[in-house]
Amino acid sequence: MTPPVALTVAGSDSGGGAGIQTDLKTFAMHGVFGTSVLTALTAQNTREIRAVRPVEPDFVAAQLDAVLADLPVAAVKTGMLATAANVSYVAGQAGRLPNLVVDPVLVSSTGARLFDGTARDAYLELLFPRAAVVTPNSREAGVLVGREVSTMEDAVAAAKEIGAHGPRWVVVKGGHLDPGGGAVDVVWHDGDVEILRAPWIETSNNHGTGCTFAAAVAARLARGDAVFDALTAAKSYVHRALAGAADWRLGAGHGPLSWKDIT
Repeated sequence: MTPPVALTVAGSDSGGGAGIQTDLKTFAMHGVFGTSVLTALTAQNTREIRAVRPVEPDFVAAQLDAVLADLPVAAVKTGMLATAANVSYVAGQAGRLPNLVVDPVLVSSTGARLFDGTARDAYLELLFPRAAVVTPNSREAGVLVGREVSTMEDAVAAAKEIGAHGPRWVVVKGGHLDPGGGAVDVVWHDGDVEILRAPWIETSNNHGTGCTFAAAVAARLARGDAVFDALTAAKSYVHRALAGAADWRLGAGHGPLSWKDIT
């Protein structure tokens, strides 16, 4: 059977743990054919991001046009867009991007900002209103709402505030915010809030969890899942990917998730 097609519009991770590299692995693990549009180059490994080079919007456009002219894309995931110009371009193309999952990669796992200063407003005003799902983590949600998100109550409030900008679903990936010790995500939709929970896995191999979650959501949407079903399946997938790599020793910093035998 011909597989469904998903598209990732994101940056490259030279260390292989996040970005385009992880998105394509995640699509493949879900039986989805992956296509890609590169928006930024990074020089990074498990310990640090050494340099970022955004791709100019005209070449982002050339890549996107090439993919959409030939392949039946059923869902799209955006990751690191790097500049306000790239965010604006993608927002302008949203009518061509079905089941749009926006992972606003604004802050690295070490806290470093990965965008120019106007990209935040472009996300809120231009791209989020066109998205089916947006998936900021707690740090990114803090950048978006202009205050720290450090508790479950903060995450719920941030999800509601981000939802007011127009996306149909918002997932604030809270991770460690659960005082009970689990891994939690706050899901907002149409004014209602639900909490997704999974047992906490103690590991330093957590690089790319956000990319993996958003890519898994897009893959499930490409396969025809309803949105909430896609979110719960993606949550379970990330949990298994963390468990599968918990004891790996790849690099000296935050290593990658497993992509082997976990579907």
